[in-house]
Amino acid sequence: MADSKRIMISLPDSLLKEIDSIVNNENTNRSEFIRKAMQLYIREKTKVEIRERMKKGYQEMATINLSLAELGLSLDVSSLENYEVKMAECE
Repeated sequence: MADSKRIMISLPDSLLKEIDSIVNNENTNRSEFIRKAMQLYIREKTKVEIRERMKKGYQEMATINLSLAELGLSLDVSSLENYEVKMAECE
């Protein structure tokens, strides 16, 4: 990894022991483990952020849809029929 930077991190002994156990079982090293853990964290954080934006968007659309539905209830049927006829003529 030519473009890699060496960093120093501090970990509690208990966490380091868990990491070393996993590293030994998976026949890898600490650096690879930490890289994968960081990549996984970033991927999951991105997914959570996307879900939150989607949730916000759906909530905003629900408000808009409710307003449109309420507006539709206040329209008379003849104006809707005229609209449908005009739309059919466009096809």
